[in-house]
Amino acid sequence: MSINATLFVQLVVFLILVWFTMTFVWPPIAKALDERAQKIADGLAAADKAKSELAAADQRVKQELASASNETATRLADAERRAQAIIEEAKTRATDEGNKIVAAARAEAEQQVVAAREALREQVAALAVKGAEQILRKEVNAGVHADLLGRLKTEL
Repeated sequence: MSINATLFVQLVVFLILVWFTMTFVWPPIAKALDERAQKIADGLAAADKAKSELAAADQRVKQELASASNETATRLADAERRAQAIIEEAKTRATDEGNKIVAAARAEAEQQVVAAREALREQVAALAVKGAEQILRKEVNAGVHADLLGRLKTEL
């Protein structure tokens, strides 16, 4: 065989191989490459979407934290005001109760003073009767002179 025939046969075989590759081999490879490119593009789009959603979620979390912080501060302030009101109310009650106790103690002291005066009057009356008895050297009848002793008690 001559070199021209060999070159011609190789050219024909090469063209057949190119046609076969372009018809049967290249389309599945191109299709696989296109699918792979589409998957990568979808993955990048999903990553961008997830990134934006993460940023939005992060912003919502910051807003919720700020809201919770404000609400907590408000509740703490309300609780502090309520505690102050309760303390003031307790002070007022304690003052009122103290005033009542002082008033009751004064009333009791006044009653004790009155009782002591009565006891003193009775003792003075008894001493006066004893003194008059000794002066007169005779026994004074307490039943007869009860009216006189009662007037003496009221004068003392």
